[in-house]
Amino acid sequence: MNVAGRLPDLAAGGGGRAAAGATPRRRAQARTAMQARLMLAPAVSVLLVWMIVPLALTLWFSFQRYNLLRPATGFAGLDNYTYLLGGHDLWRSIWNTVLLVGGVLAATIVFGTLTAILLDQPLIGRGILRLLCIAPFFVMPTVSALIWKNLLLNPVTGLFAWLAHLVDATPIDWFSQVPLLAIGIIVAWQWIPFATLILLTALQSLDQEQMEAAHMDGAGPLGRLRYIMLPHLARPISIVVMIETIFLLSVFAEILVTTSGGPGSASTNLPYLVYKTALLRYDVGGASAGGIVAVVLANIVAFFLVRSVATSMER
Repeated sequence: MNVAGRLPDLAAGGGGRAAAGATPRRRAQARTAMQARLMLAPAVSVLLVWMIVPLALTLWFSFQRYNLLRPATGFAGLDNYTYLLGGHDLWRSIWNTVLLVGGVLAATIVFGTLTAILLDQPLIGRGILRLLCIAPFFVMPTVSALIWKNLLLNPVTGLFAWLAHLVDATPIDWFSQVPLLAIGIIVAWQWIPFATLILLTALQSLDQEQMEAAHMDGAGPLGRLRYIMLPHLARPISIVVMIETIFLLSVFAEILVTTSGGPGSASTNLPYLVYKTALLRYDVGGASAGGIVAVVLANIVAFFLVRSVATSMER
């Protein structure tokens, strides 16, 4: 029997059977993928309509000369954008937004890390302390702003004013002298619990044997914090920064309740500028142009944030 002559035929036959077996498998995978797309289609369609229709209307109104007191519309071209970009309010609101977001991020990362490290220690009543530290995150922004405005930062009846009188100091009128700082304190108070929760969860996954080995090698608390804890928290911190930035770019209720963007435009950020232009000046066209500018800036920030988070996750 010519076995050598039959080997190519056997190989060809085996390859054909393998290919025949792979074809039904591919068909099943394609069918499963198609079914998944069909099941996702209603939700994705609603989400696209919910996002694209308002964005398209905002873009259309940004090229219209439309005032709520004079509803007659007309094509304005780039006049709304020219007026907006040439004014002082836009650049001041962008700068205030950068200061507010950057300051709150710095405060939440620093105090969130310290609080997470503290709550990770074996303390008496640690469960109650964790609950109390996380509770401010679940308070509505309007409620927290009213609490800080009337009970804590009020220059006459607030807690801080009472403490200032105890040491014969002049109370600070927070919302008149340092309005942006006051709003930053309120917003940071709301978001520090979120950072604490994420970082505390990350700390609980830290290898305790590594910490004990570092302690036995003579590493002090600062050394363990610098060379073990902070590198371990790098990825969670980047995720916290990305999530918080997305939400901090749209801070509105705290400004509306406390300062109304004032004094002047000292505490006006981009969302409040859009609100003020549309509902206080009744200029829908100008407000729509401001909204488009805010969307473009937010997408630029989101692009770099996603890239930085992806880079940190690959390390």
